[in-house]
Amino acid sequence: MGWQRVRRQAIEDLHPASFAVVMSTGICSLAAAFTGHAAVGWALFYLNILCYGGLWGLTLLRLVLHSRRLWADFSSARSFGYLTTVAGTCVLGTQFVNLQQDQRMASLLWVLGAVLWSGLLYGFFLQLITRRHKPGADADIHGGWLLAIVATQSLSTLGTLIAPSWDGEGFRLLTLALWLAGCMLYLLLMPMILHRLLFFPVQAESLTPLYWINMGAIAISTLAGDLLILHARSPWLQELLPFLKGFTLFFWSGATWWIPLLIALGAWRHLYLHYPLSYSIQYWGMVFPLGMYTVCTFQLGRALDMPPLIRLAGVGFYIAIAAWLATALGGMGHLVRLLATPGARNPGAS
Repeated sequence: MGWQRVRRQAIEDLHPASFAVVMSTGICSLAAAFTGHAAVGWALFYLNILCYGGLWGLTLLRLVLHSRRLWADFSSARSFGYLTTVAGTCVLGTQFVNLQQDQRMASLLWVLGAVLWSGLLYGFFLQLITRRHKPGADADIHGGWLLAIVATQSLSTLGTLIAPSWDGEGFRLLTLALWLAGCMLYLLLMPMILHRLLFFPVQAESLTPLYWINMGAIAISTLAGDLLILHARSPWLQELLPFLKGFTLFFWSGATWWIPLLIALGAWRHLYLHYPLSYSIQYWGMVFPLGMYTVCTFQLGRALDMPPLIRLAGVGFYIAIAAWLATALGGMGHLVRLLATPGARNPGAS
């Protein structure tokens, strides 16, 4: 009876951002593979396939059994979380390219990601724009909104990798346009988030791990630029190399700038204000930026031929994998507690 109740809660209360687990596991797998830890990379790759399939199964069950809850989430401030399905799909596709050289599966995942991106991204902005009752400037907006950038750049990243399998220069132009669109969105949304942080009171409960996406969104923008540089085989794209290198380095510098501030804010939240540290799905939103920073730094070192950046990525891997392990253990501990008290609602779903 307890398992049945837990199963119902797992489906009904499934967080819109659950695919952040796939994003984080996938990027840590790539970080491991690039920095010389092949066994870890392959293990996380196979685990990620299981996570991806399992989450889609739960999502489809939720669509059938609890469609009203699913739609209510999409119509609320939690709607941004559904964009993790786009990023998770494309990160898994990137694993297929880098670990298995499987362009066919990667292409199928890119098409699925593109379909999801078209519906979810524009649906996200459309429901925000047309909402009748809008919150003030001090409410709702946070780092989670930047998943719009993460989803867009993940599509650009995977698109650049599978471009050799697609005929015509139009596809390469599409991946470049996606990268520039993601950059545009970051430059538009980030000032709004900074305005919220700087000019309105910030409470410990509102300073969630989602703010790490401030760094993660700019880090994946760096990675998308890295790959455009490394795969700039078209003559028209080679003419843009000075711009690509400068803008990509600009984004990497921005990602690097965020890290000390985010660490300090986390210390302020938990050490100074004594906010309890407990598992939440949102902590995967911290793991992904750490793994993405490692991967984008490694690829930037290759793109600019700068060995110190590759060595820095080697250090970053250990930080990212430690964060992944801590969050995974926290999730398992949370599941054990949920099994012990199956009648309780899921506090990690907030």
